[in-house]
Amino acid sequence: MKTSKAGIDFICAQEGFRATPYNDVAGYPTIGFGHLIKPGEVFGALSAVEATALMMRDLVPFEECINKHVTVELKQNQFDALVSFTYNVGPANFTSSTLLKLLNAGFTAQAAREFPKWHRAGGKEINGLLIRRGKEMAMFLGEPNEAI
Repeated sequence: MKTSKAGIDFICAQEGFRATPYNDVAGYPTIGFGHLIKPGEVFGALSAVEATALMMRDLVPFEECINKHVTVELKQNQFDALVSFTYNVGPANFTSSTLLKLLNAGFTAQAAREFPKWHRAGGKEINGLLIRRGKEMAMFLGEPNEAI
């Protein structure tokens, strides 16, 4: 599966756009729509179009991770929610998560309740992450997200 346009728009809205490099809440150098700047990468100011293209490339390994590790059939909204989640927490955290174990065991509703548990960054509780996880959970469950 691939992330839908609605999923991409959702991730962009959750990440927010920053044209110039900054440190995210966990202290990692970041730019655009949540692109983690790797050693050796140098960026000036990015346009929203450039940042979107960068994020689209960044999504590929996260999509591959979900396609590889989720063994149950997913609806598009579920896939998009998992891409958003994994883009934010990282593939290693996703693949070792109770969320994935419950999902693969067929316990979809219980898996969805795992999203809000991932609301920390840099060892601190982050209210913005709790809000994001609620939106990801709603997306995963197919509920409307009024305030994307």
